[in-house]
Amino acid sequence: MIAAENLLKKFGNTVAVDIPELSIGEGEIWGLVGNNGAGKTTFLRLMVDLLKPDRGQIISKMIPVYQSEHWKSYTGSFIDNNFLIEFLTPWEYFEFIANIFEISRNELSDRLKDYNHFLNLKTPETNKYIRQLSSGEKQKVGIIGALLIHPQILILDEPFNFLDPSSQILLKNILISRFNKETRTIILSSHNLNHISDICTRVALMETGKIVSDLQNNKEYMAEIENYFRIQTNGR
Repeated sequence: MIAAENLLKKFGNTVAVDIPELSIGEGEIWGLVGNNGAGKTTFLRLMVDLLKPDRGQIISKMIPVYQSEHWKSYTGSFIDNNFLIEFLTPWEYFEFIANIFEISRNELSDRLKDYNHFLNLKTPETNKYIRQLSSGEKQKVGIIGALLIHPQILILDEPFNFLDPSSQILLKNILISRFNKETRTIILSSHNLNHISDICTRVALMETGKIVSDLQNNKEYMAEIENYFRIQTNGR
């Protein structure tokens, strides 16, 4: 469904992403783990055409994302707060998204009901401008904005950042039981191995821009990844 081919991105002499070949299929929940500076965010930015590669390409449904905007109609993403329009309220922001994707006001209201337990738009907090919200509330607004269009592909960078434990559990339930039940593809990064282990069907380890392992999620593989980071920590 989405693939990387001969992909290279450099910043000066530093290689940020170097992935010769990668394919993520329909219905997979693909998790990307790695230390700070491993290249995870850069890779996700390449996926949604926020960065241009120095070589190679990202393919979505057989078409390079840099050559067409077809992928935008079925791809939801939230990489960071730059995706938000901070002078709007959350409701205005969701209306903005709905207008772009031709979602009626009634349909928008119905879709937002699915996420009332995650972000209640009737609380005084959500009457504020997005710029006035806490980091956790901003994170929720961005994630819901990505989910609103019912995307076939969902791309999230560190989605559990800033969320309290209850909200983290709710988000896991949304991604596993509600969103992915319709054979949608989820691509996410996280520093938290527990979250990745709980959610993902497949887990990739990234270091210095390269995918050093990429296997189906199981206890043995997650233990191997945990040990990998433990060895690195002890070696410092």
